[in-house]
Amino acid sequence: MIKRLLSWLKLNDWYLIINIILLMIFSLAALYSLQLNVASPNFTFFNRQLIFSLIGLVVFFLISSLNFKVWSDYFKVIYVLIGLLLMAVLVFGANVRGTTGWLNIFGQSLQPVELAKIALVIFLARYFNVHGRKPQLLKNIILTGLAAGFFILLVLLQPDFGSAMILFLIWLGLILLLPIRKKTVLVMLLIILMLAVSFWALVMKDYQKERILTFLNPRLDPLGAGYNVRQSMVAIGSGQLYGRGLALGSQSQLNFLPEQETDFIFAVIAEELGFVGAGLMLLLFFSLLGRIYAAARRTIDGFGNLLALGLVIYLTSQVFINIGMNMGIAPVTGIPLPLVSYGGSSLISVLIALGIVNSIQIRNKTSFFGREE
Repeated sequence: MIKRLLSWLKLNDWYLIINIILLMIFSLAALYSLQLNVASPNFTFFNRQLIFSLIGLVVFFLISSLNFKVWSDYFKVIYVLIGLLLMAVLVFGANVRGTTGWLNIFGQSLQPVELAKIALVIFLARYFNVHGRKPQLLKNIILTGLAAGFFILLVLLQPDFGSAMILFLIWLGLILLLPIRKKTVLVMLLIILMLAVSFWALVMKDYQKERILTFLNPRLDPLGAGYNVRQSMVAIGSGQLYGRGLALGSQSQLNFLPEQETDFIFAVIAEELGFVGAGLMLLLFFSLLGRIYAAARRTIDGFGNLLALGLVIYLTSQVFINIGMNMGIAPVTGIPLPLVSYGGSSLISVLIALGIVNSIQIRNKTSFFGREE
C-alpha cells in the first residue's frame, strides 16, 4: 500500500505543485506584511488564508486521485447543481458591497460563481468532445451558448459583471478552438452585440447602466472605482525595481490602497517587492499556465484535451484581467488573482481546477495503471 502510494506521488506533476505552493507563499507573505506595522495587529486574513491553503492542498490531491473522466460522466449533474446554487444565492445570498454572491453555510461563506466557472468548463468540454466536430456545428454552438448564457444571466443578476465576463470568455475561447469558420464567429458575435444593445435599451434601469459604465471606465467614479485604480497605480510605481520591502509600502500600510487583500493584492506585492518580486510572480503564473497547456497537448483523450484548454482559458483570463485592473488597463471587475488574492471560495476552486489538470497529467503516464480505469 505504502509502495503504491509513493509510486502514485511520483506520478504527480511536481513542477505544477511547486508553482502552486510558491504562488500561495506570495499570497501569505503579502497578507502577513499588511499587519506588521499596525498598532493592534489582526492576522485574521493571514490565518484564514493559511487554513484555506492547507484545506485546498488536501482537496487538490483528492481531486488528483480521481480519474478526470469522471467529470465527463456527471457533467449534466454538475451543471444542474451549480445552476441551483446560483439561483439559491439570488434568494438567500448575503449582499457584500452591492453584490449578492455569497451563501452562508455553517458559518462559512461560499461564492458559487467560482465553482460555476469550473462547471461550465466541464460541461463545454464534454459537449464539444461529443458534438463539436459534427456537421451541425452551428446548432451545437447555439445550444452551448444558451447553456453558458443561463449561468451568465444568473451571475449578472447578482450583479457580478467580472465573473460574467469570465464565463463568457470560457465559452468564446472554447468556441474558437473548434473547426469553425471565422465568418461564422463574426456573425455570432454580431448577434450577441445586438442582443446586448437591446437588453441595454429595453430592460436595464438607469442605476444598472451607471454601474456598467463605471465598470468599463472607473474614471467616471473618481471617489470609488477610479480612486482604487489611481492608488493601485501609485503603489505599483512606488515599488520601483526592488520594492520598499515587506511591510514598508506606504500605500498599503497606510491604507490608501482599498481592497488590498483581494482585488489589489498585486499592487501590494509590486510596491513591497518591486519589479523583481512582481516579475517573479508573473513568471510563476506563466509557468503554471504553461504546465496546464502542456497537459492539454500531451493527453490523447479528447475530453481531457478540451478540459485542460478550458481551464487554461479560465485561469489566463483571471490573471490578465486582475493584473490589468491593478495597472489601470482593464476595468475594475472584482476578479481575484488566482492563488494569491484572499478568499476561500476562489482559492479552493482554483485548486480543484488544478487538481483536475494534475489528474490529466497523471493519467498521461499510463504505465502506472497498466489498464484503463
